[in-house]
Amino acid sequence: MQIKEILTLTPVQQEVTVKGWVRTKRGQAAVTFIAINDGSTIHNIQAVVEGNNINEDTLKLVTTGSCVAVTGKLIASVGSGQAVEVKAEKVEVYGTADETFPMQPKRHSMEFLREKAHLRFRTNTFGAIFRIRHALAFAIHKYFNDNGFFYLHTPIITASDAEGAGEMFHVTTLDIKNPPKTETGDIDYKEDFFGRETSLTVSGQLEGELGALALSKIYTFGPTFRAENSNTTRHLAEFWMIEPEVAFYELEDNMTLAEDFVQYVIKYALENCADDLAFLEKRLLDEEKNKPQNERSDMSLIEKLRFVVDNKFERLTYTEAIEILLKSKPHKEKKFQYPVEWGIDLQSEHERYLVEKHFKKPVILTNYPREIKAFYMKQDADGKTVRAMDVLFPGIGEIIGGSQREDDYEKLLSRVKEVGIDPENIWWYLETRKFGSAPHAGFGLGFERLVLFVTGMTNIRDVIAFPRTPKSAEF
Repeated sequence: MQIKEILTLTPVQQEVTVKGWVRTKRGQAAVTFIAINDGSTIHNIQAVVEGNNINEDTLKLVTTGSCVAVTGKLIASVGSGQAVEVKAEKVEVYGTADETFPMQPKRHSMEFLREKAHLRFRTNTFGAIFRIRHALAFAIHKYFNDNGFFYLHTPIITASDAEGAGEMFHVTTLDIKNPPKTETGDIDYKEDFFGRETSLTVSGQLEGELGALALSKIYTFGPTFRAENSNTTRHLAEFWMIEPEVAFYELEDNMTLAEDFVQYVIKYALENCADDLAFLEKRLLDEEKNKPQNERSDMSLIEKLRFVVDNKFERLTYTEAIEILLKSKPHKEKKFQYPVEWGIDLQSEHERYLVEKHFKKPVILTNYPREIKAFYMKQDADGKTVRAMDVLFPGIGEIIGGSQREDDYEKLLSRVKEVGIDPENIWWYLETRKFGSAPHAGFGLGFERLVLFVTGMTNIRDVIAFPRTPKSAEF
């Protein structure tokens, strides 16, 4: 039985066995208190060792970080902080940990814990983060399953670049010291495993569209990779993406899906991760006490989550958003770091102003300039904008990006050539517009961005188990 279950029991002197890792050990010869955690909950259970009923040599091996099994009677706790405790009758030490164990009971910096990523799960903070991450992943699958979507596994190795960005990790079996060459001196990828140049995927969207144009409603949820040499708190080289694609959906349907979906998964976390969220909220409040007032969040963590769940999202066009920003006080007083004009790719400061100051609710922006959006987005009749949509959240700005997809073959082909993509490389994608094309739409949600928002953490490297970043592929 896990500690999470034991803590819910009514104590009637029943025998229980607690297995887990020691967080703290304190006390004197007469009585020793051992706090044990098995990862099932943020809460520890206390084992009480009285007198000499446990061998002294065994008790000496019980230290912070050691792994133990304690068997005894479950009794009502006389101390504060817990309702029940275990009166120990037997202690077995599975694995010892000496004084060099890094996770001693004190506050550690996030930088230190990233260096100890193999052990950071044992801290309260990371235990809470990864239980919440699990709950969000489960909620995502449950939402789509309950709404008639099919889970499609799109390839990790691909010959296409969905975004046209070119920042991809190459996959090859060629001898990198002496690769085969063509007559022109280029690497001869015909000699490679797949007979052509391949990379790790940046998105499952294009392949997802193929599934949607037969199964109607699909979603992907898998790892994606970008070889962007960025060391910011918002970037990872390996991350997870959720990408639904739906046939017969247009832009309005896509916005409704995104709003309903993201509210559902956050509400699920609020209902099923209350203890972990309460712990992280307190941690965030303690952390912000050391910040200047103007750098502190306007809302607590729970308030921010409720802000998203309880408000209907405001919908407006990119053009309307630019007009609001141009009339705003920060723009007139030149307090925005980045300039505002039609045609710019909005920065986080602009998006957060719209959400936090102007509308005071989540925002969905639509109909962006075609020049700043991807080739596959459906072109509007004005020739200047496309049927794109971005969902904006407090504290983070854009969290979801999507669009209605271009379903007209000639328009899509023209746009592909315009952005410099060889049509031969995505002939299969183009061909779906020749055989039974249909209106369809979808969006992408970076899973780590969502976990970052829900947990209140400030660095994306702290919400994935083993972060992959430039010059870092430890563990």
